[in-house]
Amino acid sequence: MGLMLFPGDDDVASPDVSWSYTGFSMFRKWLAWVEGFALAEMDGFGGDRQWSSVSTTLAPLLNHPDDEGDLTPAQCAAMLPRLEDILNQRESDDSDPVLRRRIEDLSELVTVLRVCVDKDVELLFG
Repeated sequence: MGLMLFPGDDDVASPDVSWSYTGFSMFRKWLAWVEGFALAEMDGFGGDRQWSSVSTTLAPLLNHPDDEGDLTPAQCAAMLPRLEDILNQRESDDSDPVLRRRIEDLSELVTVLRVCVDKDVELLFG
């Protein structure tokens, strides 16, 4: 079992990104680490640190239920530049297979978010 993130455009040809629940958890932990905090410290992830104490445009993705709901086109548009920055900074380093996997996942997510922004549709979790 796993989860998929995809544009809410009703187009079966649109790109999507999918993970196992464990894989998505590891991806979000990595993104939080890149943003300078540990996801395990955060409220809802075992810690008591409030999300309001974190300054990142990625909070809507990082603090989202795994397999239900959506992110608005505006939230996607706000996250996209930061995710692209991370991707551009990390793309050239492919010597670590775990990092390579995170970069591949990030690249797929960026592609999906671009569709959401371009078509002005939600990012759906399912």
